[in-house]
Amino acid sequence: MLERYFIRPSTVDRVRASWIGKPIEQYVGWLTEHGYAARNVLRRVPILVRFGAFAADRGAVRQGELPALVDAFVTDWLRARCGDMGAPARRKVALGVRNAVEQMLRVTLPEHAAASQRPHASDPFVDGAPRFFAYLRDERGLREASIQHYGHFLRRFEGYLDRIGCHDLGSLSPPILSAFVMECAGVFGPTAMTGLCSALRVFLRFLHREGVVQRDLSRIIEPPQLYRLAELPRSIGWDAVRRMLEVVDRRAPVGRRDYAILLLLVTYGLRACEVANLTLDDLDWKRERLHVRERKADHVAVYPLSPVVGEAILAYLQKGRPETADRHLFFRHLAPQRPLTFEGVSCRASHYLHKADIPVRRAGSHTLRHACVQHLVDAGFPLKTIGDYVGHRSASSTEIYAKVAVETLREVALGDGEMLP
Repeated sequence: MLERYFIRPSTVDRVRASWIGKPIEQYVGWLTEHGYAARNVLRRVPILVRFGAFAADRGAVRQGELPALVDAFVTDWLRARCGDMGAPARRKVALGVRNAVEQMLRVTLPEHAAASQRPHASDPFVDGAPRFFAYLRDERGLREASIQHYGHFLRRFEGYLDRIGCHDLGSLSPPILSAFVMECAGVFGPTAMTGLCSALRVFLRFLHREGVVQRDLSRIIEPPQLYRLAELPRSIGWDAVRRMLEVVDRRAPVGRRDYAILLLLVTYGLRACEVANLTLDDLDWKRERLHVRERKADHVAVYPLSPVVGEAILAYLQKGRPETADRHLFFRHLAPQRPLTFEGVSCRASHYLHKADIPVRRAGSHTLRHACVQHLVDAGFPLKTIGDYVGHRSASSTEIYAKVAVETLREVALGDGEMLP
């Protein structure tokens, strides 16, 4: 495998002569298998050879001894080669060196791979309310994403109780709960406070049901009042949409992929997770249809495949999508080659909105979903039709996205030059 990257036999011999030559070659094979560029291999192998020499000078004879030397090696590397660099450049070099060594150890040392995995945050209140999260899953039927939100807010509550010395849930009182909510109100925005209060109310009702607290304390938790018509939707005009699409460089594979993603978002009003979950089987080229199966609330939708969207997807499939047995439609451009996540989809939308200098609050994939809905509202479609199109169960959900005729109000605000009497 080394001969694929290094032309000179002497270079290959020098790598294999290292006492960690076999792990290095195994790691190079892993990089190749996962689609890393040759420049990454050529940059990382010399670092690993020097790491092997550094470890040998300090008496290491077994591969299991290497993880303990990583920090010292990074420090030595910076001292020997980065003495005149500024702090930001030194941090960047240190990150590159550390990543190369740590990744090789994870690939070649199974025990190190298990130890280096970031531990998941434990569920809060496992002693005082051990059945709460099972209650959320089994009785309330919540999805894991929703349960994670409960864990996030209740972990903060658990930390607060520990900080004030309240270690018995049975001693909870209105003053304690009010003080916690007031403290969080200085940190969270209105939407996050609504989520926190909702999680806290459900938790307190569960404690009362289980007999942990004597009375139902959930009634004293009052979430902030949020009004559906208080804010404008995060939509952009159709001219801004065109400007965004024009800045995409479709000559490159990543540009072809991103252009298809943006068209899907703005044409059908899809969510980022729905785009990320699309597969090759969802494209019915014969009938010119697009199936969206992984929708919110388990909905399934079938759209006519727009010629513009179909051509963009076809261009990506022909000259952009990596060769893989995985049936997902969109893949990461950089190694390792994995299906694009919903975070990645939203990041690409945000990237092009900023690149086109389009001012929008919280730029992301939902901005284009708003733009799609607003465009349909401006075209005069009924809210029920629009809701069915974008996957809403009720017209009230659509109203949240299409609260006002933004462009019409702008014209009213600008006026026609007449003076009011």
